[in-house]
Amino acid sequence: MKLTFLGTGTSTGVPTLGCHCRVCESPDPHDKRTRCSVLLEFDGRVVVIDTAPDFRFQALRERIERLDAVVFTHAHVDHVMGLDDIRVFCFRQGAIPIYADAHCMANIQRIFKYVFDANYPAGGIPKLEPRIIEGPFDLWGQAMIPLPVFHGELPVLGFRFGRAAYVTDFSSIPDSTMALLEGVEVLILDALRHKPHSTHSNVQQSLAIVERLKPQRTFFTHIAHELGHEETNAMLPDGVRLAYDGLKLDF
Repeated sequence: MKLTFLGTGTSTGVPTLGCHCRVCESPDPHDKRTRCSVLLEFDGRVVVIDTAPDFRFQALRERIERLDAVVFTHAHVDHVMGLDDIRVFCFRQGAIPIYADAHCMANIQRIFKYVFDANYPAGGIPKLEPRIIEGPFDLWGQAMIPLPVFHGELPVLGFRFGRAAYVTDFSSIPDSTMALLEGVEVLILDALRHKPHSTHSNVQQSLAIVERLKPQRTFFTHIAHELGHEETNAMLPDGVRLAYDGLKLDF
């Protein structure tokens, strides 16, 4: 399996509009962060977790030429608003399955009502097959284990696939989910900034999770403009680094 970070930024992206802080104006390309998403490639299949508003740009950058499924963590704007852009793959391939829990799927169907409206008068819309996540599910032989976490008070999902796990947009992880993360070797975690936040894990909180689980490698994502890439990496322990747009991992 290969995992590519399509985007590693928080909901406003970095640079943030109208901001002139040192990170937003940094010349380091690692400090340019589109909205959060990852690409999984295995056995000739291509799966995206979340379709950020920047999905078209991300797909062009990574030369994505097919898409077999989309898996959603939750239905906030920065994680779903690029969904319409998968229609070009539908034109070539036919309907594409999308996976989400019942609450997230209901919101996707509300936001993209025209996609699911059998009487929509215009053409050119994505053809989607909604599939509700109710527990572990299979994607062409790859087991996907949903990881329930809390994004403030909102229940959302992370995912474990093999010995890797992707958990973005969380502020707390229940003990039952921590048990599902035991033995993970590659861990990807939300780490918004240093200061506490009501709906996101910060660097110190995510480091505490790393200390408990002791994965071989950890990458922080959903990063705000408070964290400069090089200076933050310099203070992180061995085996823990900030992810960046375009970073590729092989399992």
